Amino acid sequence: MKPNTKLRLFDLTMIVVSLVIGMGIFRTPHDVARDAGSPAVFFGAWVFGGLIALFGALTFAEIGSRYPVTGGFYKIYSYCYHPAVAFMINCIILISNAASVSAVALIGAGYLQGLLPEAYQTVLVKQGVALGAVIVFFFVNYLGFKMSVRTQNFLMMAKIGILLFICFGLFYSQGTPTPAAQSVSHNWGTMDYIRAFGIAMIAVSFSYGGYQQTINFGGEVGNPQRTIPRAIFFGIAIIVGFYLLVNFSYYKVLGFDGMQMGKNDLAARHAQTMLGSYAYPIMSFLLFFSVLAYVNIGLMSNPRAMYAMAEDKVLPKALMRMNERQVLTVSLPIFAAVAVLTLIFSNEFEKILDRVIFLDSIGLATAVGSIFILRKKTKHLDEQKAPIYKMRLYPLMPLVYIAAYLFVSISIIIKDPGAGLLGAGLLALFYLLYLLGRRINTNQAAKTL
Repeated sequence: MKPNTKLRLFDLTMIVVSLVIGMGIFRTPHDVARDAGSPAVFFGAWVFGGLIALFGALTFAEIGSRYPVTGGFYKIYSYCYHPAVAFMINCIILISNAASVSAVALIGAGYLQGLLPEAYQTVLVKQGVALGAVIVFFFVNYLGFKMSVRTQNFLMMAKIGILLFICFGLFYSQGTPTPAAQSVSHNWGTMDYIRAFGIAMIAVSFSYGGYQQTINFGGEVGNPQRTIPRAIFFGIAIIVGFYLLVNFSYYKVLGFDGMQMGKNDLAARHAQTMLGSYAYPIMSFLLFFSVLAYVNIGLMSNPRAMYAMAEDKVLPKALMRMNERQVLTVSLPIFAAVAVLTLIFSNEFEKILDRVIFLDSIGLATAVGSIFILRKKTKHLDEQKAPIYKMRLYPLMPLVYIAAYLFVSISIIIKDPGAGLLGAGLLALFYLLYLLGRRINTNQAAKTL
């Protein structure tokens, strides 16, 4: 792949922010408040999640600096582990990312659905609206990579504007709800708090996830050794800052009990409380509009991982097809189709969330672990004239990151054992598909001799 359009620092920073700030922050604080049971556990989960995201971002910044290639996620697994591991984990990640696009589209559709007459507030209508968002931005991406990048920058700036508006709740003083300190039973013990914290971290992890996909653009970045780590660092700093401010604003305006009400309209109720009833429909429409940024970036990023797998001959060569506008003409429709199928068979956000985070936990812990191997294999880069980015506090940061996602995985299995069975089943299925694909490629090669 020889791209004509190179991503600048601003472009890549906006991509980092877009990959993380989907619609989660407009919905998951409700889920975190419900699962946490107290303000202390709620804010502790968000602060800890931000710290883990920073550790992960700095680790991925070094990974991207050491190995900047298009479809970097697959390439890293293959280079550091084994092509079979790369195939299995990347298939898991692609399904998880497609499900994330579907989950975020459903959140946005839930906001828009609240503006429709009661007769149209059905699951089928919500699915249809979410499906429409995916289809529209499939065609936007098909217009070309440059168009996708420009659209992404515009939508992301609009979303940041919405977040800034929500943050004005920090200055709200009329009728501030009384904090619900009594939300947690006084009979809770240490294990109860740990269990609540672990379950709360599931939704927090979903809200903070996505920045790791930045390395899929490694081959399309100008001066990647310098640009990738700076973009990831600036992007994650923006995200953590926004998330903490937005959550405190929700808490100040709605109170802890108010955050646990109405799962589909948290931000709209926040605006209504500050400005009056007219603000509810305006905010609901703007929030649906902002979902498009995450859908767009998901359709930009993931087909590039499929390109890398095809380049390594573990997926059909057709997935490498690219036109003059840098559109992956086969990978893009296939990824969009997986997102559409997820929407058809999973019509509620909660049904998708646990599976997404469990699958992500497998992929992220394995990906961060690759830094230990990558440092050894690319040791020669440390001595070049233009040194690559190297994180501080190594190996503490990647070790803490891996431990945190193991904790989240265990919490998910306790909450939903089916998620663990699904993950194990998918890994086994993809390993069999890998063996089958290798055999087919070997037979084809033998016939050509």
